[in-house]
Amino acid sequence: MDQYDAVATQTARLVTNSYSSSFGLATRLFPLSIRADIYNIYGLVRLADEIVDTYLGTDTRQQLDALEAEVYLALKQHYSTNLIVHAFQLTANKYRIGKDLIAPFFYSMRLDTSLQQYTPALYKRYIDGSAEVVGLMCLKVFVDNETEYKHLEPGARALGSAFQKVNFLRDLAADQTELQRFYFPHTSFKTFDDNAKAVIIADIEADFMAAKQAIPQLPVSARAAVSAAYTYYFRLLWKLKVASAKDLLQKRVRINNATKLGLLGKTVIRAKFAKGKS
Repeated sequence: MDQYDAVATQTARLVTNSYSSSFGLATRLFPLSIRADIYNIYGLVRLADEIVDTYLGTDTRQQLDALEAEVYLALKQHYSTNLIVHAFQLTANKYRIGKDLIAPFFYSMRLDTSLQQYTPALYKRYIDGSAEVVGLMCLKVFVDNETEYKHLEPGARALGSAFQKVNFLRDLAADQTELQRFYFPHTSFKTFDDNAKAVIIADIEADFMAAKQAIPQLPVSARAAVSAAYTYYFRLLWKLKVASAKDLLQKRVRINNATKLGLLGKTVIRAKFAKGKS
């Protein structure tokens, strides 16, 4: 099984690097001892995203149900013929990632299979399942005891929430034209303006502030990579903040590769300097 396990993890890594250059770059800052586990988690998340975002069949809900059932079966059997699911179960069984985190994720993915009018409560639940629990899955990999996990849980949730809300804001144009999704409560595509954007930005900034306090408390093995992701998304937030609401409804805010590499380099230097002082 060693070769099959290795091929499954290589597949998860390929998926990660193919779909997200920024996340792929940040993941390379994790030590080899845990890097594969982050790929394995992201691989499953990406697989579910593909079902709800790009699959053109009429049985999207059934596809998600089947994928979730396959994940639970793989956790029991320690095996799946689906390479991505097999890779995920390797990490989930190793770090005791269970249904308490997996089920909320699939709940949120199911919300994307039909049009939703998001209330504050439903929006909060969507963020929890689509982003916060994914952050908690990664936190399971980072820490080795329940006390530390509970202590860092609020920060991990805040970071996942911030990242997801930034994604929502930068993807407004595509969500409008391609998916007909609008996640933010209290506004809509038609009523979204600079005032509505300011309220959303303030909410995201509060998440970033809460997450920033937790990052220095992460184990050293995770700190540089998480800091890199934080820095990248915070730069995105700044670009979203200076853009007009009208612009966001027409085009996606991007950070070019040169800037991404620059941000990554600065993060690595800061991490090495901090490690040298400790």
